Amino acid sequence: MNKLSRWKKTMLGLIIVVVIAGAVGYTNRGALAALGYEWFLADKVEKQLADSYHPLDNRPSDAEPPQAQATEPFSMLIMGVDARKNERGRSDTLIYTVVRPKDGNVLMISIPRDTYADIVGKDKKDKITHSYVYGGPEMAVATVEKLLDAKVEHYASINFQGFVEVVNTLGGISLPITKDLVNDDPGHEKFVVKANQSSYDGKDALNYVRYREDAGGDVSRTERNREFIESIIRKTASLKQWSKIPEVLGIVGDNFRTDLAPESMSDLTKQFLQVDHRIQSYTLKGVGKRMGPSNLWYFVADEDDLTDIRQTIAAWMNADTPVEQLKAPGQKKADSADKSAKVPA
Repeated sequence: MNKLSRWKKTMLGLIIVVVIAGAVGYTNRGALAALGYEWFLADKVEKQLADSYHPLDNRPSDAEPPQAQATEPFSMLIMGVDARKNERGRSDTLIYTVVRPKDGNVLMISIPRDTYADIVGKDKKDKITHSYVYGGPEMAVATVEKLLDAKVEHYASINFQGFVEVVNTLGGISLPITKDLVNDDPGHEKFVVKANQSSYDGKDALNYVRYREDAGGDVSRTERNREFIESIIRKTASLKQWSKIPEVLGIVGDNFRTDLAPESMSDLTKQFLQVDHRIQSYTLKGVGKRMGPSNLWYFVADEDDLTDIRQTIAAWMNADTPVEQLKAPGQKKADSADKSAKVPA
């Protein structure tokens, strides 16, 4: 066989492979995306995340590094920390998250920063945001576990200050701002975020998180912080240029800490690329009131809502719970009430 014939057969073989790959990709795009991630990005991502791995000090030091299984549901506490240089900062955002890699469902329960809670390790009640100030992620995790009566298997802390450049690298993010945000109280930093923009840059996004002069107070700020994180997730998930992913992770650098090993995060990424994912969000209900000898403002959680949240978390953490039963807290009651309303008298 001459060289030309061998070359033709080789080219024909390559064309067949491309056609088959295209057909497979059309019918199973998620699996192909996961394969592409493993081939071209996994090693880079794991190297970029190596310095972000910080196990909790109060977990057994001789234990194996925590590994989130790529199929079983697991819980994670996401902490959004607003810290300037040389500050520990406060956990302005606390989101108890249940991740179900197998079916792609994610539950995010936001806890207002001023929630009145038992601070584990301090033997006192205080605003839950202070748990991070007193004892870092270890105390924050333990305090949230007690409040929700639910295990926190992993944590991730994000310093919003460092995400300005991330948002800019992503090309901006969308935010639900329908009215100009004007921060001009004498005791606050001054800024204005214009409403109804198609995309917001990093500076505007950070100011959106920090805005604190609306009537909704702590609850509204919690909702904005959650929306910011969800917008980052949505934008990253929709990235067409995979080459940007290592760049984004490189920028995150010192602004991200987690006890998930880099290999675990790669496994989870590959799993999520193969399924459609859906995020359901909820914010703990309660009332704001002034309490104590100093007449300080606190957010007091509604006990019935806490009970509903605890039951919801248990259902989501059960791998056998059918997808159609994965509801946000309060949704089952709303569905029942809706059905009752439709029953003829």
